[in-house]
Amino acid sequence: MAAAAPSSASLLLPRSLTAATTRHSVNLRFPHRRRPHNSSFSVSASVSVSNPAVRTGSDDLVSSLLSKVVQTDGGVLLKKEEHKEVSEVAQELQKYCVNEPVKCPLIFGEWDVVYCSQPTSPGGGYRSAFGRLFFKTKQMIQVVEAPDIVRNKISFSAFGFLDGEVSLNGKLKALDTEWIQVVFEAPELKLGSWEVQYGGQSEVKLRITYVDEKIRLGLGSRGSLFVFQRR
Repeated sequence: MAAAAPSSASLLLPRSLTAATTRHSVNLRFPHRRRPHNSSFSVSASVSVSNPAVRTGSDDLVSSLLSKVVQTDGGVLLKKEEHKEVSEVAQELQKYCVNEPVKCPLIFGEWDVVYCSQPTSPGGGYRSAFGRLFFKTKQMIQVVEAPDIVRNKISFSAFGFLDGEVSLNGKLKALDTEWIQVVFEAPELKLGSWEVQYGGQSEVKLRITYVDEKIRLGLGSRGSLFVFQRR
């Protein structure tokens, strides 16, 4: 992390399976090759997974992960053991990550930030226990545009009646095949018709651990797990 310390303005990027066995039968049919009494045979394969609630295969893992994090207010509503379950699925899913994810065009697009293992990290003070008394989060969005533009926005309702948002514009830099760095300009706050820019630059680092057409996973430099769902 560079000299500019991450602030609450860092918003949507971090400031920083009882084994069970599932048996699958696969029938393989081969052409008749002068074996008049035996034209087919079956192979039975058993696969062990760490969590009986999670089936093997990236699609199943993605579905399982999303079912655990969507509509949890970015993770705020989850209990400690539920955060652990999310982490276990994410660790299993990252085994399916493409090589050199930083170079994968799937990282670009519009993303909803649906989970953070430190739920108050995205949005900083606006998402803290005290901040949530006054600011109700509506959306947390990240837009990544080729080749190097990142735009973060958190929209909220202030005091139950006043719409507002905080936005950040940043430049993305690939540090290696998995890690990216984003340097953000000072955040902009809109509250009703009032607009103001405050604070200074902030810098974050994120390791991309999985990406596909539906989701993207990231680990912050301080260990926070983020789940992004494509809009």
